[in-house]
Amino acid sequence: MLKLRIILLSNVLYYAIVSLAVIYLLINLIYFNKKDVVIPSKIVGTIINVKTDAEKEIYTVKIKRNVKVLARHYVKNDNYYSFELGDKVLVIGEEKSITNNTVPNTFNYKKYLERNHIYKVINVNKMVLKDKNKNIFYKLRVFLLKRSNKLALSKKYIKSLLFGDNSTMDSDIKNTYKDNGISHLFAISGLHIGLFIKILEGILKKLKVRENQRYILIILFLILYMFVTDFSMSVVRCSIFTILMLINKIFYFYIKPINLLLLTISIIIFYNPNLVYQIGLEYSFTISFFLILCQDKLKNKKFFHSLFLTSVISFLASLPITIYHFSQVNLLSLFYNLFFIPFMSYLLLPLVLISYFLPFLDKVLYFFIRILEFLSMTLDKISFGKLIFMKPSLFFVIIFYILLIILFKCFNKKLWIIFFLILSFYYFYPDIKKENYYLAFDVSQGDSSLLVIGNNVTLIDTGGKVNDNSSSIYVKNSILPYLKSQGIRKIDNLVLTHGDFDHMGEAINLVNNFKVEKVIFNCGLYNDLEEELIKVLDRKRIKHYSCIKELNVDNNKLYFLQTKEYDNENDNSNVIYTELNDYKFMFMGDASTTTEKEILNKYNLPNIDVLKVGHHGSKTSSSKEFIDDINPKYSIISVGKNNRYGHPNKEVLANLKDSKLYRTDIDGSIIFKIKNNKLKIETCSQ
Repeated sequence: MLKLRIILLSNVLYYAIVSLAVIYLLINLIYFNKKDVVIPSKIVGTIINVKTDAEKEIYTVKIKRNVKVLARHYVKNDNYYSFELGDKVLVIGEEKSITNNTVPNTFNYKKYLERNHIYKVINVNKMVLKDKNKNIFYKLRVFLLKRSNKLALSKKYIKSLLFGDNSTMDSDIKNTYKDNGISHLFAISGLHIGLFIKILEGILKKLKVRENQRYILIILFLILYMFVTDFSMSVVRCSIFTILMLINKIFYFYIKPINLLLLTISIIIFYNPNLVYQIGLEYSFTISFFLILCQDKLKNKKFFHSLFLTSVISFLASLPITIYHFSQVNLLSLFYNLFFIPFMSYLLLPLVLISYFLPFLDKVLYFFIRILEFLSMTLDKISFGKLIFMKPSLFFVIIFYILLIILFKCFNKKLWIIFFLILSFYYFYPDIKKENYYLAFDVSQGDSSLLVIGNNVTLIDTGGKVNDNSSSIYVKNSILPYLKSQGIRKIDNLVLTHGDFDHMGEAINLVNNFKVEKVIFNCGLYNDLEEELIKVLDRKRIKHYSCIKELNVDNNKLYFLQTKEYDNENDNSNVIYTELNDYKFMFMGDASTTTEKEILNKYNLPNIDVLKVGHHGSKTSSSKEFIDDINPKYSIISVGKNNRYGHPNKEVLANLKDSKLYRTDIDGSIIFKIKNNKLKIETCSQ
């Protein structure tokens, strides 16, 4: 009778908590963006996180509960502040504006910070210590983190695998882990927690500690470990789930594992509902849910059979999350995990733990780390199996998971065939649909435009950060994520208007990271930047042409109006004209008034619908005579915010007064979509 009462009571509590969590989450989702957070002018708070690299120190400073600022100190002459966790500081500096993403379907840094309760970013001029840390837990965390510095070669992996901090790991290496579908191995998960608990339980058994007492000590360890790892989301999820399982055993609540998982997510929602946006939690919860759901299918299987089934279940469970955030999956990760999971579980992770306490093993650990990195970089070069999916809608994600639950619960070959046919249709859907649109990317003080005509994709210029030839921020963070989110798998034509860095500076990065069919250069001699690109194109066997007159695009044509050679790179700019559904589009590159006069003498171009204004609105372009003659209905200026050139020029703005003007520094990226022969304009403002 008592057992029945306990079961009934535990179930009532379970359903009450889960129901309240759902209600609380919905309320937060509706009203979160309406919150007004006031940051005091005098910023005094406690340091709760520190990240350091060769250029800067980044301090997360908590002012009060759920209100934080990010203090960035750029180091000069090794002048580090080196404040520690728990220190109370005064932050003096300049506020850095935080903007939303200005290219659709790309990372929104502002929302990311707000969801982590960070409402201001400060470039530090001065930080003053107000009070040294006296908190015993912060002191313990500082002590444990400092110990990892004794492993000079392997400390980055020690911090990642033991403390959940992978911020110091090389970004290129991390990208290979992500592309190969094995990055989940570097987030602290049940694998890590399970190893720690086995070691701790083994020690406690040797000391002849009773079972329930062992459970209580393990719970205390997990609570401490969550704090030490700065409440890393993967650690919190695994730790809370394990704690609930142990409480379930101690008090005989008889709650099923899958219900314990739902209870775990409910507790996390009450702690901070914004954590549901974290990719780590989405992966961790979803994969765990389906592995628990399919636990009967994994029982009594041989090791590699069970491992492969686990890999397949995890892959399918995480698929919508992966394509929603990254628009790309790697089918070969199903097989890569057959090696990397045992390598991590039985070799690297135990060695990391041992080396932490025995630092003289640093070189041994680093040897195996190098093997791991070499394999990942080598496998990342294999393009086969890397599939690009269009970013799914929430409706698709919900339908996908409903179907997956049904399929895992009642295995039926016909249903699986239907499921994969639906998935295949979704994969090929971008190739089936035909659409016409033009997108002017916001690439700051540069130029890049996308022209999609039917199934043909033309990219006009790539942008490029002036004075930073190594930069690939626009290709990696803006252009490629957008292309992939649309299900675009190749660029048919890369048209480079001319050889200036702000127009083609990222062309090499683009062709090295994305499939490009052919490249079109402008008229005139090649400069050093163009010569460098041509070497890459020849090595990759990509066709390239220069000084052409027209280009066939689907059932349309792009006309190149400037074919005369000048001794000026800007005047040699490709000037492109095309018509989409009777709408006239014109792209001016950096063509000057000299080129404009030549075009007016040679062509009759009245009433242009959409004009890509020349040279970022500089006074050297867009003369009154030219603008009056072509009479653009809409004009777009690609220009950087507060740029040092003073673009756009006031005279140019006056010349364009009769045209509806869009600017990337104000409106972000601008999209002109043609649907049912009507022009629909969308912006992605800050």
